[in-house]
Amino acid sequence: MVNFHDDRIIFHIDVNSAFLSWSAVDAIQHGSSLDIREIPSAVGGDVESRHGIILAKSIPAKKYKIQTGEPIYTARQKCPQLHLVPPNYPLYVQCSDAMVNILREYSPLIERYSIDECFMDMTTVKDIYKDPVETAYNLKERIKRELGFTVNIGVSNNKLLAKMGSELEKPDRLHTLFPIEIKDKLWPLPVDELFMVGRATAPKLNAMNIYTIGDLANYNLDILKKKFKSYGVMIWNYANGIDSTPVKDNKSIEMKSIGNSTTIPFDVEDRQTAHMVLLSLAETVGMRLRHSQNLCQLVYVYYKNNLFMGKARQRKLKYKTDCTDHINKEACALFDEIWDGSPVRQLGISVSHLSSVYIDQVSFFDERNIERKQRLDKAIDEVRRKYGLNSLVRSVFLTSGLKPLDGGSPLEKGEERTTIF
Repeated sequence: MVNFHDDRIIFHIDVNSAFLSWSAVDAIQHGSSLDIREIPSAVGGDVESRHGIILAKSIPAKKYKIQTGEPIYTARQKCPQLHLVPPNYPLYVQCSDAMVNILREYSPLIERYSIDECFMDMTTVKDIYKDPVETAYNLKERIKRELGFTVNIGVSNNKLLAKMGSELEKPDRLHTLFPIEIKDKLWPLPVDELFMVGRATAPKLNAMNIYTIGDLANYNLDILKKKFKSYGVMIWNYANGIDSTPVKDNKSIEMKSIGNSTTIPFDVEDRQTAHMVLLSLAETVGMRLRHSQNLCQLVYVYYKNNLFMGKARQRKLKYKTDCTDHINKEACALFDEIWDGSPVRQLGISVSHLSSVYIDQVSFFDERNIERKQRLDKAIDEVRRKYGLNSLVRSVFLTSGLKPLDGGSPLEKGEERTTIF
């Protein structure tokens, strides 16, 4: 048993090639003899028209230097035999939920960091699971045995080191990265492998003779702070394994606002694509708002660029609404006001100043089509509740490679039949 000196024990669980793995498992469970994880394959876009982008790729596809976020057309040029499968977001939600259900058997404190990543705080159950490494290994094997896909697990005393640990070697691996191991395991890595150091920052650090995470960890903090401001302090702390952020149970948040956000697997560099991502978020925010029987009177939007630095803005509305189109219109306008043109990697929308539909009177200024839009939203919600989230999607998403509905939804999942509107 390893002797640990810190009170906290944190796991980071990361599904290996999540979208592709989940698609592979689903196909095998439905009788396919082909495991797409073992051949050059990818998930993305419209398979027949070859439009859209690569969302996930197999390990064999990496040998052809296929990149997440690149157009399907160029990926096929690199690898003509590339096997493509379309995305299936309802399936991905089901697989993610199944994994989280297993995780909750081990710890009451689970933070869903993304659809394929979770943090677990094992501190309060140390007396039950006395050896965290053995527990993590058993958890990894159980997920593989019961759900059919593999995960990497990082084990440490904080979230940052647990996440970096899970990235060390893939797939289907368990890694510890405790403070005593930083010098040997973390510092030799290239600096661009450090969490929050993006492609734009790495060349700037290289120009300062910072090539490894160890170089960054031992660099003069005053110089980093002068050049990069608070961002420089953050990445220096991360290089030294310093992180005190808690694991936040997503279920414990009181509903004072409703929101969704997404981290995009590629740089968004044009306004049109950013607006489409915002629309996919507005779809799920609107559904959750109507499901909770609330109206909102404030819309908040934020973005982060590829350095994970960004801006936010909010606006109080002159009316109260639960309409998807209204939320999307305000969100896009707010984004346009704050975007500085830098590559976008994360977008989020939230609505607040909530009030009950049955108490407050809706008053829309110069809005003649509100009743029609309310009826349309209600009808769409009912169809999605009955036939599945992707039973109705906007045609703008067909060949985009983007999720038509991003973030969580309260609607029940059913058999998928897609209708375009």
